[in-house]
Amino acid sequence: MQDFDLIPRAIITHSPTLLEKLPRLSSELGCNLYVKRDDCTGLAGGGNKARKLEYLIADAQHQGADTLVTVGGYQSNHARQTAAAAAKFGFGCELVLEDVAGTPKTDYYNNGNVLLDSLLGAKIHRVSLGEDCSAYAETLMRSLKSAGRKPYFIPLGGSNVVGSLGYVRCANEILQQISAENIQLDQIILATGSAGTQAGLLAGLIAAKIDIPVLGIAVSRSTEEQQQLVDRLLRETLTYLGINPNEAQGRVVTNGNYYGEGYGIPTPAMITAVNRCAQLEGVLLDPVYTGKAMAGFMDLCSKGIIKHNSNQLFLHTGGSQGLFGYRETFLA
Repeated sequence: MQDFDLIPRAIITHSPTLLEKLPRLSSELGCNLYVKRDDCTGLAGGGNKARKLEYLIADAQHQGADTLVTVGGYQSNHARQTAAAAAKFGFGCELVLEDVAGTPKTDYYNNGNVLLDSLLGAKIHRVSLGEDCSAYAETLMRSLKSAGRKPYFIPLGGSNVVGSLGYVRCANEILQQISAENIQLDQIILATGSAGTQAGLLAGLIAAKIDIPVLGIAVSRSTEEQQQLVDRLLRETLTYLGINPNEAQGRVVTNGNYYGEGYGIPTPAMITAVNRCAQLEGVLLDPVYTGKAMAGFMDLCSKGIIKHNSNQLFLHTGGSQGLFGYRETFLA
């Protein structure tokens, strides 16, 4: 593996983020539950995208870019943190945000992350249901180049090899913390969507020759589709790091049973999970990612699939700002 610390990186995150035990929730679920507080990374409220953006911003600077362009849903946490990073490092920011069918609409278009995007100075391009978001972004990139700008495109969720490096670094951080606290983890659980967080975390563990299982609770795809997406990016990331991509064999585990009717569409189990974490531990989850991941984890505990008294680490990827776009879901 090449010297990881030599890879260009812009310093953004408030790291290392805390690793905390959740005693009241642990008692309710029957396991020893810890949380990695990547909701506290800084950058306009925190979240996992800050780690990815450290490497993406460095790459954009290296390429001489002056504008960041990315895509996502209206309540995209990634879009919010990209807008914040653009403001922090002096880039222009163009956000291509698409409507998501089935989401609650009272506050969806103007509150939560959308409000913060505007405060951060991003230019928002609103894409309606049925429009091709990717095609819109491609046209925008050509338009910006024609106008003499130097745009840098960041894919959905910041999930490419460069972005995944943020979670290679996070894996090392987790390993240092559990070693210092003498915690023997049985599993790491996280919400998995665009795949960069899970792929990067697995790449970091593989690089360190550590075989802690990582379970990704899918927020938008079937088990098989999500597994293929993560596996592909994991292999690309391992190749970039100079590690045999076949080391990915058997390492990607996903569960697509808990996202409900679709991405961003509330489920009763998600609402319960968000409320339980808030009321037992004072920890705010979000309705799209961590709420559904925690709902899945709680169900697996209730069924005995998560072993009693095992040591479980929930990677909190942030997103509580999105709660304000889903107000009617929780106050109905």
